[in-house]
Amino acid sequence: MSGTSLFGQSLRRVEDFRFLTGRGRYVDDIAEEGALWAAFLRSPHAHARIAALDPAAARAMPGVRLVLTGEDLAAAGVGALPCGAVLAAERPLVVPPRPGLARGRVRFVGEALACVVAESRRAAEDALEAIAVDYAALPAVTDPEAALAEAAPQLHEEAPGNLAFLWRKGDAAAVQAAMARAARVVAARIPNPRVACAPIEPRAAIARPEGGRLSLLCNGQNVIGLRAQLAAAMNLPPEALHILAPDVGGGFGVKNVAFPEHLCLLHAARLLGAPVRWTASLSEDYAAAAHGRGLHGWGRLALDAEGRFLALDFEGVAEMGAWLSHYGPHCPTNAAATAMGGVYAIPAIHMTVRGAFSNTCPLEAYRGAGKPEANFIVETLIEQAARETGEDPAALRARNMISALPHRTAMGMEIR
Repeated sequence: MSGTSLFGQSLRRVEDFRFLTGRGRYVDDIAEEGALWAAFLRSPHAHARIAALDPAAARAMPGVRLVLTGEDLAAAGVGALPCGAVLAAERPLVVPPRPGLARGRVRFVGEALACVVAESRRAAEDALEAIAVDYAALPAVTDPEAALAEAAPQLHEEAPGNLAFLWRKGDAAAVQAAMARAARVVAARIPNPRVACAPIEPRAAIARPEGGRLSLLCNGQNVIGLRAQLAAAMNLPPEALHILAPDVGGGFGVKNVAFPEHLCLLHAARLLGAPVRWTASLSEDYAAAAHGRGLHGWGRLALDAEGRFLALDFEGVAEMGAWLSHYGPHCPTNAAATAMGGVYAIPAIHMTVRGAFSNTCPLEAYRGAGKPEANFIVETLIEQAARETGEDPAALRARNMISALPHRTAMGMEIR
């Protein structure tokens, strides 16, 4: 509308009628002529050595066209999924190479170690049961703080002590000085348990060979980012991949990134010269997609005699899971720091976060990605302060809210 401003006008959402009348178009709705089906064999162990894996019986089953293992992907030059997080970390980020299918060891329940491609979904799923696997169970650690203990089972040679990173931000000296002169310092143990999303459509994709390139139709939220991640893992130029997305069916942030299953589908389509499709079950997604939150630690809030906030300090451990997902390390660090302090004028803030590898599903961005965790930390400490002082929590909050804009937070955020 040339010359017409849209500011101040109430605009109708263009997609609502289609969704509300059942006309959404999701990956599983799309007919794909000649498509084969993929299914994934997943680990029942949190940590185990793969002593033997024999897919011969599965390959001989009716309708089975291909069985892939981690060794097959490696031999074909399919590499590791990249981690895109950039941290100004005191102990730099350690990124163990995450393969499309586990090799040598499985590190969390639900990790895929084989992919079957067959002429029907049922044939592919039946063939999974014919794959012979000999697991040698290893000690596992699922608690992130226990994972950083000296005697904890080690997940990756690249990450001694299971430490993925050590990250700090803020003015530690100013916080320490404020704590020393404060009339009261309150402290609280603050857990942020991990969560899993339940989308309308779980992860789903159709990989296709398209002449000289490959395409992936998937319910992803970030097709340009997905193309870059998958091209890097497959050692292909980005223009060799075409990524498309119909309706996402609920993303929550988790569907922003590429997954190991995408690598398997693309490689299978390339080998077989036919479309290959896959739709996860909800149980697969709960176990093996990605989880959110998972930031635990201690917070301290300093107040003066009038109940004004002087400083906030947080020291925590962030769950990373068995592998680093693409944005995972960014969430409890850079992203959380943007919201630390919330809507309150806190002159000095400092954060320390250690990322921990553990025998659990990887962590990824989820509905705000670090910011809800930061807000929960702040609000929990304010509630603790209200309880200890006997003051009305609402009055305590009102006294300390940012009163003038623009305002620069102690973590460097400009609020206008």
